[in-house]
Amino acid sequence: MLWHKRLLAAGVTGVLILTATACGGGQVRGAGGTPAPGTSGGTQPAATAQANDSTFVYVPNLDVVTDWDPAISYSNEIIALQNIYEGLTRYNSQTKEAEPLLATEWTSADDGKEWTFKLRQGVKFHSGATLDAEAAKKAIERTIEKKGGAAYIWDSVDKIEAVDASTLKFTLKYPTPLDLVASSGYAAYIYDVNAVDPEGRTTAGTGPYTIDSWQKGKETELTLKAFDGYWGGWRPDQYKKVAFRVTPEITTAYQLLQRGEVNYVQRLNPQLFEQAGTTENVRTEQTPSFQNLLVLFNTATGPLRDVRIRQALQAAIDYDGLAAALKGSGQKASGLVPQGLLGHVTGMEPKQDLAKAQSLLAEAGYGPDNPELKLSLTYAQGDDDQKLLVTLLSSALQKLNVILQAKPMTWAAQWDQGKARGQDVFIMYWYPDYPDAYSWFLNVFKSEDKPQFNLSYLKNAGIDSVIDSLPELTATDQVKAGQAYQDLQQKIITEQAAVAVPYVQTYQRALSSDVEGYVDNPAYPNVVFFHDLKRVS
Repeated sequence: MLWHKRLLAAGVTGVLILTATACGGGQVRGAGGTPAPGTSGGTQPAATAQANDSTFVYVPNLDVVTDWDPAISYSNEIIALQNIYEGLTRYNSQTKEAEPLLATEWTSADDGKEWTFKLRQGVKFHSGATLDAEAAKKAIERTIEKKGGAAYIWDSVDKIEAVDASTLKFTLKYPTPLDLVASSGYAAYIYDVNAVDPEGRTTAGTGPYTIDSWQKGKETELTLKAFDGYWGGWRPDQYKKVAFRVTPEITTAYQLLQRGEVNYVQRLNPQLFEQAGTTENVRTEQTPSFQNLLVLFNTATGPLRDVRIRQALQAAIDYDGLAAALKGSGQKASGLVPQGLLGHVTGMEPKQDLAKAQSLLAEAGYGPDNPELKLSLTYAQGDDDQKLLVTLLSSALQKLNVILQAKPMTWAAQWDQGKARGQDVFIMYWYPDYPDAYSWFLNVFKSEDKPQFNLSYLKNAGIDSVIDSLPELTATDQVKAGQAYQDLQQKIITEQAAVAVPYVQTYQRALSSDVEGYVDNPAYPNVVFFHDLKRVS
């Protein structure tokens, strides 16, 4: 996966073959009985629609599945699971609002501390069970109890009630925009808890696809097939079969697309993206994202315990040169929070300052006239953008008598090493679980005794306290919330120097030209909602 955001170790190996049983007062939000955005709503196809027997082939650069359990899944498998499972709502990045999915409408009351969702009728799980309020309640409660992945999104929930078969009521401990929470890319899935096996595996979602086969470690790792009983219905021209073909090298992926062997490459380097724009039978898509690159510095062990060396590394990065070389695939960041989210601040764009870097290194006893400093760095195997950053940084640091021992790694290996504090610099992407900046701060910078995603190993009680205040502030006083986000970014980036944030990605995709209906939604990074697509001749 390009973003290398997160991973929880899978408890399953080998080949998995799974076959689904197909069976047939506040402000009101949503529209009763409407289908999910982009779905057919069960309507009959036009007579001119041609049957689509082809397989849609998606090309990720890393393994797809790291954890099957929809309660704790928190990694690359989002690109598959978002097509197998559904939540109560789905975020529309164009309207910037949550829209109906398994819930058709909802109301909030008591200043955002009470939420009531009306559920869509006639929805079946892949297991054959019927979706009702009690089933949805059990799924969310199981996710909360598991306390894994992004389960924190439900932290405000005090009580869930199945008022009747179609009515789900939440009572909260503090105000929360629960319609957005319910649209989260992780931990918001509604699934049949009775169909979860002892290892946490299940395909009992309500989405348009079920698992056909999974072969861990194989090139075609995962295949999906249509769920005949999907509530959204099917047209002949939609893709009934999907395959994920893992291809680490981006050039190889593009060649497969040119030859018509695959349909979707999630990211190209600038040169290939430009070439794709003039290639027959290929089209390109470009979309701003909420996904940024984090260069995390080890604040706990090794030479980077010295804040001056961390600040020197921040100053050594050629931010402008990197942005120019990315040729539109990334824009310089301003702080941790991308534009378009509450908490974004202007005026924090970083700049390279080699004189400052040399001065800071000299204060710490390193630099051109001092002993050589060796630092270890890990980054994503097969990611040309990260490799470019590493190349530019290595060159700049070499002039300062700092040797960067950079190692490209698979995400699983990189993350394992990061948990063990086995490197000085850890590079990865991050994006929010739902369209809110809280995810960066809670997951990446709040103190952890056992590292998960805080891979700078920052521990600061004052920062932790402000992070804990963010959800309620966001719901009750967005001005104060914005100020809290700004203060946190100053502390984490400037004072603690725990991270450098070079750029925010602009998604650059390439698709086969016979695919219609694709819309990039940055709230679900790298997800293709296959049911929205059709093949045209």
